[in-house]
Amino acid sequence: MLKSEQDILKVIQNDSEMMAIINAAQTMQLPDWWICAGFVRSKIWDVLHEFKEPTIIDDVDVVYFDPNNLEESIEKDYEQRLKKLMPSVPWSVKNEARMHHINNLEPYKSTVDAIAKFPETVTSLGVKRTEDGEILLVCPHGVTDVLSLTVRPTPFFKQSEDRMKIYHSRIHKKNWKSKWYKVTYFTE
Repeated sequence: MLKSEQDILKVIQNDSEMMAIINAAQTMQLPDWWICAGFVRSKIWDVLHEFKEPTIIDDVDVVYFDPNNLEESIEKDYEQRLKKLMPSVPWSVKNEARMHHINNLEPYKSTVDAIAKFPETVTSLGVKRTEDGEILLVCPHGVTDVLSLTVRPTPFFKQSEDRMKIYHSRIHKKNWKSKWYKVTYFTE
């Protein structure tokens, strides 16, 4: 059973498909990169539900931070390069140095700052491999919520009524409970 960040890292390291995806992303040598959100959360929830097969996810979110090149076309180029490495993976690459414009927010300071400001604590997770081969997990709001299958807004989203509307819309649209029946929603 998963109880800690170390348990999560062990589960990821023992999943050959996840490691192949992480290794492919690492070859891009993107600045301040992470694979985040559903890639990590879905694996945790699949294990907690004792699913035999992994849940199919809509995309594999690779995020990075490069304030010196904000062109969306660069992100698309990275996606194409990753698709050549692993064609069956639904890659999505985003430069968090430009995403504040899309989200109508103050500029992010780093990729981890952007991840911390995702709508849900259970989505605010990322994983990557360092140059020396270490697998790192970033979880700005801890792992308690994802391990207890509790969906709640991040502190950043709780600060704004408009952002809370986005949070409520997302949990309705994502309908995670239809895939992972043990999930509970904290609606505040």
